[in-house]
Amino acid sequence: MRPKEATPTSRLIAFLISGAIKAVSLTLRYDDSKAQLQVKELGSQPVIIAVWHNRLALSPSLYRRLVTRQFPSRRVAALVSASRDGAMLAEILKCFQVKPVRGSSSRRGAQALKELVHWAKDGWDLAITPDGPRGPCYKIQEGVIAAAQLSGRPLLPVSYRLSSKLQTKSWDRFQIPLPFSKCTVMVGTPISVPRKMDDKERQSIKERLQGELDSLTID
Repeated sequence: MRPKEATPTSRLIAFLISGAIKAVSLTLRYDDSKAQLQVKELGSQPVIIAVWHNRLALSPSLYRRLVTRQFPSRRVAALVSASRDGAMLAEILKCFQVKPVRGSSSRRGAQALKELVHWAKDGWDLAITPDGPRGPCYKIQEGVIAAAQLSGRPLLPVSYRLSSKLQTKSWDRFQIPLPFSKCTVMVGTPISVPRKMDDKERQSIKERLQGELDSLTID
């Protein structure tokens, strides 16, 4: 099953949204020196970045600040829903040079997982919203664990806190940064995922990632 394609109108809207995000991002006061140091200490090893769905707005900009500035050759592929809303998000990500991989647990999931593993084998970082695309908010789903297991990449929990923001009434309470607000960026402890594991080990890793992201999440 093919993912939904963006319409010309949605591509234009995506371009305008990406421009607005870039403009607001330039006004933010970032507190990310500790996060940058943590990423630097990891070296050039590719990872799977796990960030909550409602923190997507600034995630591409933060990838540039934390990763690309220190390791210019690094690239990232992100899992995006195959739905029509996902088509819009995919177009926004392209404006930030992020490779969208379309799929979710309910649609095209197996194919998307194969594509993620392909990009991981080529040395790309991966980015996954572990509670997306439909929630519940702040609850880890199985897809991110499977991606780490098959790709061999460690999970890197990442989050941020905004001093001023708007929040939508959507399932994820999506956060929209306001100009000139402070953005405190937090990076957790990397989590290695073995290729072979039983249900108990899988649940343990899932709970560990949940705990890491919970500790980084301040609304």
